[in-house]
Amino acid sequence: MSLEEKAKYTNRAREVWDNYLSTAPACTPKPRKQTKLVTRCSPGRLFNVLKRLTPEQKAAVKSMGFGSLLGLRCRTLRRSLCLWLLERFNTTRCSLEICGERIPLSPKDVELVMGLAASGKDVVNSGPDDLIAVLRHSYNASNRGISVRLLEERLAAPEAGEDFKRSFVLYALGTLLSPTARLDVSPSFLHFLTNMDVVHQYNWGKFLLDRLVREVSRFRQGKQRAVGGCLLFLQLFYYESISVDGLGPLATAIVPCLSSWGEDEITEREKRERKLGGYGLGKVIFKERCLVMEYPECRDQLDGPPVDSISMGVERGPPFEQADEEQINGEITMDEGDMPVLIRSKNVVCGDIVVVVDSVRVPCQNKEYGCNETVDYMNNDHEETCTYSPCSCPLQDCNFVGSSDQLSLHFSSRHWDSGRRFRYNSPLAVSLGMNEQFLVLQAEDDGVLFLLNKGVERIGNTVMITCIGPSSSKERFLYDLESVRGSSSLRLKSATQNFPGWLEDFHPTDYLLIPFCFLGSSGHINLDVCIWTSAELCVDCPS
Repeated sequence: MSLEEKAKYTNRAREVWDNYLSTAPACTPKPRKQTKLVTRCSPGRLFNVLKRLTPEQKAAVKSMGFGSLLGLRCRTLRRSLCLWLLERFNTTRCSLEICGERIPLSPKDVELVMGLAASGKDVVNSGPDDLIAVLRHSYNASNRGISVRLLEERLAAPEAGEDFKRSFVLYALGTLLSPTARLDVSPSFLHFLTNMDVVHQYNWGKFLLDRLVREVSRFRQGKQRAVGGCLLFLQLFYYESISVDGLGPLATAIVPCLSSWGEDEITEREKRERKLGGYGLGKVIFKERCLVMEYPECRDQLDGPPVDSISMGVERGPPFEQADEEQINGEITMDEGDMPVLIRSKNVVCGDIVVVVDSVRVPCQNKEYGCNETVDYMNNDHEETCTYSPCSCPLQDCNFVGSSDQLSLHFSSRHWDSGRRFRYNSPLAVSLGMNEQFLVLQAEDDGVLFLLNKGVERIGNTVMITCIGPSSSKERFLYDLESVRGSSSLRLKSATQNFPGWLEDFHPTDYLLIPFCFLGSSGHINLDVCIWTSAELCVDCPS
């Protein structure tokens, strides 16, 4: 076709396009609802490895503090239950909000369910890369991680030395206790496995819970499509905390609970849930009963004469104090500090117990990120607005998590060549490649990180800017985006929203739509960007 013939169609196409832009109603994105659970948590995979361990290898597992895993009987997750629990998992308060109750989760719960220690040194999976360079090489660790298949091959060997121990911990973490969204095991775990003689001294209960909160938070932010963390813990904790059998006699609880739940027991429990009408219709029993716990290692003792005393040998004075009848109406009042941790007698009859709890102050859950506040354990509103809430590095191959200030220092020192530095109130020319989903911008004045995000619609690309920081932060930055092609220009003036990282499937309300015809021959988007300091934010700017 000649240029004159082409012009007839291109002019008509431009008219249709201009008419569409002027008349099309604003499209409100529909909230995405997760209907299918994707997770790397695979108890069956670990179960198959445990079956092949030799007696020497099992002894090595016990010496590291992971002996409870040898009692694993569950091979599959009930994904519908896990998805239901995830929707009710409050990552800010670290609690499950089910059956009309808020049930807090703590490392002690991990110990009771999974049998992992809830005390000891913190597990730190960061440090200089040169300290683990040799280990990374020995496990052929790539940027994606350590191959699960490689670990399975190593665990198939009969040796039970240091290499076996390290491979076992990596495999247990990667398949059950702390899986990520990826298929491989995070090489950052090697940082706490350089000295295998101290592995048993770590607080694995806290580590498991912290990683679960982190992975669920990343999933909700849209940073990953799979859910990481130990979902089996959530599943078994629900079974142990919610009764579907009414308020009849309570059975003895085996601790850790991990060994109580095999495929037959779980199938029967699921039948009762369906008969009741679905999840969440049972009775919360962890507050209302006095658990009769039986540790497997104590069974020989329990077979002897009944132990009538509930004292644990801790001299706290009389465990029960009978107050005046006018004060407590005949009930037994017991201070929380005097409540027995373990009751070994199978014949204990629990009366009405009222737990008297004064205001308990605990460190903010963001203490490791720099927050020095102490909060009320039961009425904790601080953590929802804490300025030290963790933010994650937006680069896909980096797992760094820290406060916004820590992230700023991390990015400027480790990824200085992966973004663009700019000055407030000054235009900056940038370009986004065809396959680039975002560009990191870092302010020279204060180090604040921003993301220039790119999305794809049917008729063009969308671009907008977000600020990396706690979602609860009220700080906003005014920004201006302009795309020019010839004598035509498109411009957006808006204010940033705060998110603790990059969001893969974020649907913004304000964005600049750049038609495909505005793109260069290479498919790049060329923009002029200007971000003003928050002090310059106009009162009439959208919030």
